[in-house]
Amino acid sequence: ISCRGSALLGYIGIDTIIEQMRKKTMKTGFDFNIMVVGQSGLGKSTLVNTLFKSQVSRRSTGWSRDEKIPKTVEIKSVSHVIEEGGVKMKLTVIDTPGFGDQINNENCWEPISKYINEQYEKFLKEEVNIARKKRIPDTRVHCCLYFISPTGHTLRQLDTEFMKHLSRVVNIIPIIAKSDTLTLDEKTEFKQRVRKELEACGIECYPQKEFDEDMEDKSDNDKIREAMPFAVVGSDKEYQANGKRILGRKTAWGVVEVENPNHCEFSLLRDFMIRSHLQDLKEVTHNIHYETYRAKRLNDNGGLHPISSGQDTQESNL
Repeated sequence: ISCRGSALLGYIGIDTIIEQMRKKTMKTGFDFNIMVVGQSGLGKSTLVNTLFKSQVSRRSTGWSRDEKIPKTVEIKSVSHVIEEGGVKMKLTVIDTPGFGDQINNENCWEPISKYINEQYEKFLKEEVNIARKKRIPDTRVHCCLYFISPTGHTLRQLDTEFMKHLSRVVNIIPIIAKSDTLTLDEKTEFKQRVRKELEACGIECYPQKEFDEDMEDKSDNDKIREAMPFAVVGSDKEYQANGKRILGRKTAWGVVEVENPNHCEFSLLRDFMIRSHLQDLKEVTHNIHYETYRAKRLNDNGGLHPISSGQDTQESNL
C-alpha cells in the first residue's frame, strides 16, 4: 500500500468501505423501474415474469371480442418488493397497453414520452424542495424493453419512430419477441438487418458508445451491442427435460428451453440487464437522461422555485 509514493506503516481499513456500502444498501433496498413497450400478443408480461422468476407483471390476454382496444396508449404500473439474499428491490413494471394496436399508430409514442418526462419532473420537484426528503422516491424509468415483432423482414416505421424519439430520454433495450417462430438463419439475418437499420436512423440503444468509461467497459459493451437485438423466448411454464425441471415452451418438435443459450438469447439478456448492468442502467438514467432533462428545465425556467412540502409525493415503501 502506498500514499503518494511512500509506504503506509500499517493497515488502515479503507477497503471496508465496500462492505459498509453493501450493508447500507441491504438495509435500505433500491428501486428498479422497467417499462415494456410493444404490440399486444408479443409476450411482454410473460418475459418480465420469466426475467424475475415471479408473477410481477399482470398478463393481459389480448383484447376479447367484447373489449374495445383503447383509442390511446394507456400507462399502467404495478410494483412488487422482491427479496433475494437479503437484498430488497422494489420492482415497478410499467406496461403500455394500446401501443401499436391501432390502424393509425401515428405519434403513439407521445403518451410514453410524456410519462417518462413526468417522472423526471416529479423527481426534480422533490430535489428543489427546501425541506427535502432524505430519500426521494424514484419513479424514473431506468430501462425500456422494446419488443420487435418477429417478422423476419425489416423494422416497421412505428419501431424506428418510437426508438428515434425515445432513445434520447430513456435506456432502450430492443428485443425480438417470440423468436422461436424464426429459423436460425432467419434470426441471424433479421438481427443484422435490425442493427443496420438502427445505425442508418442514428438510433443508439443502451449501452450507448459515448458512455463507455474505459477500454474494459468498451470491450464488454461491444459484445453486448453485437448481440443486439436479443432474440428471446419467454415462458413461466415448467417441463421435464433430461431429468431436470426447466422453463420452456412446448412444441410438436420438443421443448424450447428458455435458459438454454443454444435455443434463445434469454439468458444473455438476463445476465446483461440484471447481473452486470442493473446499477449502470440506474446511473445512466440519473447522470445522463435525468441530468439532461434537469438542465433544460432549469434553463427554460430561469431556475425552479422550491415546491411547498404540502405536495409531497407518496413515500417509497422500501
